[in-house]
Amino acid sequence: MSIVHIPLFPLSIVLFPDQAVPLHIFESRYREMTRHCIETRSPFGLVFVHTEQIADTGCSALIVKTVKEYEDGRSDILTIGQRIFHLIRMYEDRAYFEADVEYVDDDFDGIDTGVTAELERLFKRCHRILYQSEPASFEPKRGASLAYHIASELPLDDGFRQSLLEVRMEAERQRRLAERLAEWYPQLEKRENVRAKASSNGHGNL
Repeated sequence: MSIVHIPLFPLSIVLFPDQAVPLHIFESRYREMTRHCIETRSPFGLVFVHTEQIADTGCSALIVKTVKEYEDGRSDILTIGQRIFHLIRMYEDRAYFEADVEYVDDDFDGIDTGVTAELERLFKRCHRILYQSEPASFEPKRGASLAYHIASELPLDDGFRQSLLEVRMEAERQRRLAERLAEWYPQLEKRENVRAKASSNGHGNL
């Protein structure tokens, strides 16, 4: 695959393809970066940074809307994840970071339909407890990842989200995510039972 040169935005969040994420831009260097991306209609690369360590795998993001502009130059923007990349080399020649990156493709072979069904079941259960609503249905399209879709909808820890981003096989992502939700759901259920009991003052009704 060919190597491309893009602006780089290290942040303490993990972005997935097709995930919409609002960002508040306040540093002058990233104001400059977002202006460049808007004017050229080009993406920037978002990479997870933790304890000053920048991950080698990230996701490109496209600015789809400027939600609000402030008088002091800050802005709120809406971005959407595009493609996964491996970080090849970083540059600090400009006010903001830039990087050579290599876009990578995912492998959708060998998906276990049993794992997929279990993952979807667990996702619905977790979503109901967390948000008291049914999740939006996943609309499969070529190259779309169910695992990424589910992970983007749930408040999973960023370390685990990054580990999913680094896996190129969808079957493996689904397996790992199903295992994590199977561990997490009983904890959510217990927390919800405690909350419900507390709200009813321990008598089972309001």
